Amino acid sequence: QVQLVESGGGLVQAGGSLRLSCAASGRTFSSYAMGWFRQAPGKEREFVAAISWSADRTYYADSVKSRFSISRDNAKNAVYLHMNSLKPEDTAVYFCTGGRGGYAYDSPHDYDYWGQGTQVTVSS
Repeated sequence: QVQLVESGGGLVQAGGSLRLSCAASGRTFSSYAMGWFRQAPGKEREFVAAISWSADRTYYADSVKSRFSISRDNAKNAVYLHMNSLKPEDTAVYFCTGGRGGYAYDSPHDYDYWGQGTQVTVSS
C-alpha cells in the first residue's frame, strides 16, 4: 500500500511559479511510475504530467508543455511538479498519483494510488 500526500499549492498571480510536492510512503515507491492530474470545478480530471520509475521518460499534456516540469527523488520518496508561467486556466485541484507499473502515461487507469489533492489558484 502506498499513501500519497501533496503539498505546495496556494494562490499565485498569473505569470508566477509554484512547486508542488508529493510525499509517498511505502518501500516500493522507486519502482512506481508517478503522475500529476488536475481537476477544475465542473470539469473532468485531466492528465498533467508523468514520470517513469527511473525518470528516463517524462510526458506532459500539451497545455503545460514547456511551462511545467516533473521530477522525482527516489531517495526521498518524493515527486515534484514545477510550474512556471502560470495561467488562470491552470487553476484546479492537483492530484499526485502512482502506478505499480514502471511506466504510465495519461490515462487514470494507469495509476493505482491517488493523493487527496492540493488547490492551486492562479489570479489574473
